[in-house]
Amino acid sequence: MRSLWYELKPRAIRLRRHGLSIRDVEQKLKIPRSTLSGWFRDIKLSSKQRKKLYGNWKNALLEARKKAAEWHRTQKIKRLYEAENSAKITLAQINLKDKHILEIALALLYLGEGSKKNDETALGSSDPLILKFFLTALQNIYNIPVTKIRCELGLRADQNPDKLKRFWSKELHLPLSCFRQVNIDKRTEGSKTYSYYKGVCHIRCGSVAIQRKLVFLSRTFCKEITERTWTRSSAG
Repeated sequence: MRSLWYELKPRAIRLRRHGLSIRDVEQKLKIPRSTLSGWFRDIKLSSKQRKKLYGNWKNALLEARKKAAEWHRTQKIKRLYEAENSAKITLAQINLKDKHILEIALALLYLGEGSKKNDETALGSSDPLILKFFLTALQNIYNIPVTKIRCELGLRADQNPDKLKRFWSKELHLPLSCFRQVNIDKRTEGSKTYSYYKGVCHIRCGSVAIQRKLVFLSRTFCKEITERTWTRSSAG
């Protein structure tokens, strides 16, 4: 029994012998690849034709990878845009002037990042935004004066202490007099530091009372939210 594409067989074979790939013939004549594979089984291509087909295949693969990478970049941008809009919608429903909300946010940050070993309120980070929030919240909620703020820098061996004191002073809007101690990590000697890394800045305000409140507030908040949720789940 003849196949639906039998009359196209001579043309297909001619195209193949001219060096076209099975994919090209398939697209040109709309013949299934399984049928073409059987027709072309005994056709031998020259080394020049095989080399050209391999080059075409390699170029097509590179192009496909480029398109896939571009698609993934586009999708990532789209997801980031959606996440940003979702965050803005959430923030629009919150009264950011409410100091109780600010204190909860500060307490949760402190639970994750703040110092709990020493009898003081302190937090260290390499991210200026985190430290700006920490400092702003301390001043807005507890009226901590600048004179009570002490900053300590943790730097790598090839970093300039004076330069980075000025950097953090400018970022945090604190006078240079707040920056008293610099610790150099000698283990980093001989290795180059990335230009974007400005070390770790520790902000200390000395008050153990604030530290205790933040820790109790954050833990109690997490506990009540968790227990409330579990209670509803058990009841259901």
